[in-house]
Amino acid sequence: MDTLINYSKKYGFVFQGSAIYGGLANTWDYGPLGVELKKNLKDTWWKRFVQEHPRVVGLDSSILLNPKTWEASGHFDQFNDPLIDCKSCKSRFRVDKMIEGHDASIDADGMDVAALEKIIKEKHIPCPSCGAHEFTPIRRFNLMFETSQGVVDDSKDSIYLRPETAQGIFLDFKDVQRATRMKVPFGIAQIGKSFRNEITPGNFIFRTREFEQMELEFFYKPKATKNWFDIWKHASMQYLYDIGLPEASLRFKDHPKEKLSHYSDATTDIEFKFPWGYDEMWGIASRRDFDIRQHQKHSGEKLHYQDPVTNEKYIPYVIEPSLGVERLFLAVLANAYEEEALEDGQTRTVLKIHPALAPYKVAVLPLIKKRHREEAKRVQVKLAKHFMTTYDESAQIGRRYRRQDAIGTPLALTIDDTTLEEGTYTLRNRDTMEQVTLKEEALIDYIENSINF
Repeated sequence: MDTLINYSKKYGFVFQGSAIYGGLANTWDYGPLGVELKKNLKDTWWKRFVQEHPRVVGLDSSILLNPKTWEASGHFDQFNDPLIDCKSCKSRFRVDKMIEGHDASIDADGMDVAALEKIIKEKHIPCPSCGAHEFTPIRRFNLMFETSQGVVDDSKDSIYLRPETAQGIFLDFKDVQRATRMKVPFGIAQIGKSFRNEITPGNFIFRTREFEQMELEFFYKPKATKNWFDIWKHASMQYLYDIGLPEASLRFKDHPKEKLSHYSDATTDIEFKFPWGYDEMWGIASRRDFDIRQHQKHSGEKLHYQDPVTNEKYIPYVIEPSLGVERLFLAVLANAYEEEALEDGQTRTVLKIHPALAPYKVAVLPLIKKRHREEAKRVQVKLAKHFMTTYDESAQIGRRYRRQDAIGTPLALTIDDTTLEEGTYTLRNRDTMEQVTLKEEALIDYIENSINF
C-alpha cells in the first residue's frame, strides 16, 4: 500500500486533500492522471451497461432529496454503525471492525449490540490504540451527513447528503418509464457522488466519506422466468475481466441469509484481492419490490407498472449492481503496477493498465528537440482531436519511454529524421516494447484499434 500511495502522489494520480493546511483526514484529490483514469473507468462502465445495453437508460438525480425519502427507504432507522469509545484514550471505534481486527476468524458484521458486547467481554478485547479494557456502552450512529436548507439553521430545514444514488432512481422510476416508453424488464443507470459519515474510513481511497458510485437498478416482473440476479452477477464479473482484472484476484461472496439488509432477499459481493486481502468492490443485491413499494406508501403516489399488452399492474422487483469508482480505481492500480526486471539487468516501473483506461493513449516524443519539435507539435495537435495525448521533449528518448511506461501510456510516437525525410512514424508498445513504422494516414486507425474496449 505504501508503494501505491507514493506512486499515486509522485505521478499525479491521487493527492492528499487540503495538504497545504495539514490535510483533512480521509479526503483525496485526483490529479491530472487520476481524473483521467476515473473518467475512463466511468466511460467504460457506461459504454458496457448503458450504451451497449438495449434495455438500460441513464439518469442523473439530485444529491439532495426530500427528507421523507430516507424515512421511506429505512435509512433513518437502519443505516447505522455500532460505535464504542475507549474511556482511557478517548479513541472511537466501529465495534464490528474492532472485533474482526482482534480476531479475523469472527464475522461481526450485522451482529446486534448484545452479541457484540458479549464478544468484547469473553475475548477480553483491548483498545486498539492504547490497550486498555474500559469502554463506553455501544451505541448506534447514523451514517448520513446532515445539513440545512435555507438561510436559517433550523431543525425543520434539515436535509441530508444522499448516502447512495439508488433512491433517486426509485423516485424517478415512473417518470423515466413514461418518458422512454421502456417496457419491463429494463434498467436505469446512474453515476454520481454519495456521502457516508464513516467512523473508520481507511486503506487509502478504499473507504472514504465522499465517493462515487456506478449504480444500476434493473426492474423486472416478479416470478420472472429468467434468473436476473445470476445474469447481473456474471455480467458484472465479465466487465471486470474485460478491463484487465485477473480471474485469480476476483471472487464472489454470497451474504448469508441472516445477515442480509432489510430490503434484500439475496446479495452477492464481488471481492478483489487488495494488498491487505480480499475485500468488497461490487455489490449485487436483489432488492425485491421494497423501495418502490415504500415510496408509494409514504408519498401516496401510484408507482406501479402497467403492462401495455396484458394491462396487468404490479410493482416490479429490482436487481441492483452497485460499484464504487474509487474501489475499482484502487483495484486497477494495484493490479497493473509492476516493477519489471529487463533482460539487460535494469528494472522498469510499468503500469500495465488496459489501454482503454490509460490516462494518455499516446505520447508524442521528438527524438531531437530542436530538429523534430515542430513536426512533433503538429502531430500532437492532430492526434489530440481524437485521443488524450501527452508531449515530452526533455531527456534522452530511453528515459522518456520509461516515464510513459510508468504512467501506463500504451503507445509512444517518436518523431525522427526518417519522419521528416520519408513521412513515417515509429510507434512503440508499452508492454512488449516492440515498434512499428506507419505512415501518417494510418496513425489514427492504428491507435484507435489498439485502445478499443
